[in-house]
Amino acid sequence: MERIAVCPGSFDPITNGHIDIITRGSFIFDKMYVCVLNNSEKTSTLFTIDERLELIRKSTKDIPNIIVDSFNGLLIDYARSVNAKVILRGLRAVSDFEYEMRITSMNRKLDRDIDTFFIMTDNSYSFLSSSIVKEVAKYGGDVSDLVPPVVNEALKGKFSKK
Repeated sequence: MERIAVCPGSFDPITNGHIDIITRGSFIFDKMYVCVLNNSEKTSTLFTIDERLELIRKSTKDIPNIIVDSFNGLLIDYARSVNAKVILRGLRAVSDFEYEMRITSMNRKLDRDIDTFFIMTDNSYSFLSSSIVKEVAKYGGDVSDLVPPVVNEALKGKFSKK
């Protein structure tokens, strides 16, 4: 049986922390859907969904078992639609765990056949978030070691217009 996982996120933008989790997950699962979710709680994004999909595709082009996609609605419904039995999530700190525990509990209530698999991010990325990257890049700070090169260029392009 093929081991299929979904690795969801807003990825606005994708960071090296995300890449770390995706790469490590790709060694565990036969197929992994990296999905940009249209998060109703995030009202303002820097990159459009199409831009995020393209940045993820370019950043993960060397990982053969990755499929980049997007979805609206419940993550559990998406996981079912691609026959995934696992949702892969990265954890940076205890505060992430508290948030993720609530989400995982609801997902288990919706479908007991789909589990959540957590991977701790590499310590060098434990502080890293898309929000921090955007904030630093907005004011001209160097984020080149925090994001893939294509994302660094895209950030420069976005903020040079402002």
